[in-house]
Amino acid sequence: MISINRKAYEIADAMAARAEQLAIQVSHLTNGARVIDLGLHAPGGLLAGKYAAEVSLGGMGEVNFLPLDFGDYWLPGVSVAVDQPEIGCMASQYAGWGIRVGDFFAIGSGPARALARVEPVFKKLDYADHSRSAVILLETRQLPGDEVAEYIASKCQVNPADLTLIVAPASCLGGSVQLSARVVATGMHKMLYLGFDVRKVLHGFGACPIATVVTDEDLASALSNDCVLYGGRVHYTVRADDEEIEAMIEKMPLSASPDFGKPFLEIFKRYGSFYNMDPLVFCPSQVTINNLNSGRTFRAGKSAPDVIRESMFGRK
Repeated sequence: MISINRKAYEIADAMAARAEQLAIQVSHLTNGARVIDLGLHAPGGLLAGKYAAEVSLGGMGEVNFLPLDFGDYWLPGVSVAVDQPEIGCMASQYAGWGIRVGDFFAIGSGPARALARVEPVFKKLDYADHSRSAVILLETRQLPGDEVAEYIASKCQVNPADLTLIVAPASCLGGSVQLSARVVATGMHKMLYLGFDVRKVLHGFGACPIATVVTDEDLASALSNDCVLYGGRVHYTVRADDEEIEAMIEKMPLSASPDFGKPFLEIFKRYGSFYNMDPLVFCPSQVTINNLNSGRTFRAGKSAPDVIRESMFGRK
């Protein structure tokens, strides 16, 4: 049986072995938990972000870099290829675990989620991991301490000494890379919200620009969302009835929402929190679905290079 935590732990070991080259910091808490700092107090960089993104996929996918052209400008981007995305994207990479311990808060993603299984999404997935080690990515501006590690370890039913916590704030280059690398998972979650059985998705491929780095964490998160919502493109291979795809395809991209064309930060400020936002907002800009049962291919959505340009280059 596939264990995404065991595979992710191997990738985390490789990160730690190349810590100096990747410009990351590796430390251990008093309870033995390993902390890998991707950009909070360490410089980090592109390759650190690639490693982190592949950790978050539980070793089920590959992440590479490519330039993405938007007419009169271009941005560095990532491509993501993943087989069995029910496991790699929904059971692992999707950022669905809000972790609060005392004054500490982080958004958790990665394979440890499939051990803890505290999120409702796991009721719609067949996968559960069984591993003595666990790896989690924490989107936060705080380094976790012993109490945080012990909380996560207890939920995953592992020893804290067998837990790796990768800290990747949005406001660093490595964090920006791994956020853009969630482009396939973002579309998968939209499918789930629209009632599609994501277990029918066999393969996923996506490309997404990498947001420019800013020091403000909220703005950094907003810019990464702009990259996905207005520049992210995904292609899924499924086995389903055409009618199931036709029922959701036009609703998937942001172009289906009245919020289309507005920078994410503006949308976020109007709603006040992620939890109040229109769920139709979150999806890559263009979606293509190839149905192996019928041989038909469906597509919907459009990119908005002007919004990305304004977000990345229009600020003073």
